[in-house]
Amino acid sequence: MSLAPRAVLVHRTTEYEELVAHHGTHGQAAFFLASRGRDIGEVAERHERTRRALAEVTSAIPLTWRQARVERADLDRFLFAPEDVVVVVGQDGLVANVAKYLSGQPVLGIDTEPGRNPGVLVRHRPRDTAKLLTAAGASVDELTMVEAVADDTQRLVALNEIYLGAAGHQTARYRLGLEGDGGVVEAQASSGVLVGTGTGATGWLRSVWQERGGALRLPAPTENRLLWYVREAWPSPATGTSLTAGELPAPARLRLTVESERLIAFGDGMEGDAVELTWGQTVEVGVCGERLRLVG
Repeated sequence: MSLAPRAVLVHRTTEYEELVAHHGTHGQAAFFLASRGRDIGEVAERHERTRRALAEVTSAIPLTWRQARVERADLDRFLFAPEDVVVVVGQDGLVANVAKYLSGQPVLGIDTEPGRNPGVLVRHRPRDTAKLLTAAGASVDELTMVEAVADDTQRLVALNEIYLGAAGHQTARYRLGLEGDGGVVEAQASSGVLVGTGTGATGWLRSVWQERGGALRLPAPTENRLLWYVREAWPSPATGTSLTAGELPAPARLRLTVESERLIAFGDGMEGDAVELTWGQTVEVGVCGERLRLVG
């Protein structure tokens, strides 16, 4: 007998909940915000809006389905099952946060604050949940992801981008090269390397792309192509600046060999969940074979 589908609601603690947890009471949180020129009323209203959205989404789940709920901080300890339908209730970034833990499950993004969120990944309203759940998987966009694989088998997957560099964004030293590029390798000292997808082209990647003049064509979210940029490469007698940007179509790989005591690689801004690399280690970055299946 096959299991009934399970709706997994993914959410994050609201700013109001964090404030009250830190200061102890609503009144103390209000006093703290007032001392900084802010009104707790706006924060509380956004909290209530999120709670109403969660309640509406929960009530829309079919009675024959199983349910689970997971907070963002607990994603790395939650076991997703093949039959799950993942319902992300919150911001666009929350979809990126959950993507790395999935293996083909459809994802439905519910926007709790239309107009405040761009709505690139949380494309739907709470009232649409019921009809979307019954059709989940029928119409999905398969979004390209990026992966980094180290020579000690450590692996990192991200939806928007992967950053490789020094912790604290200090100077990173490494040797950089491309597979199949005739063995051309350059020693570099920089603020790190950013490798992004078409989904990431609405965020950090786009910022770097604009600063470089937009010479390269940004990839589409479903395109099997990445862009990579070296941030603030430093020219010196020992380090070069000739390899600082490029396209990375599948199955090509960007290869980085560490020449610092410690570098890290993290995805989608989650520096707390980083891969650690040390002197002499090699890491390769490219298009991930897995994709995020986002309900359109």
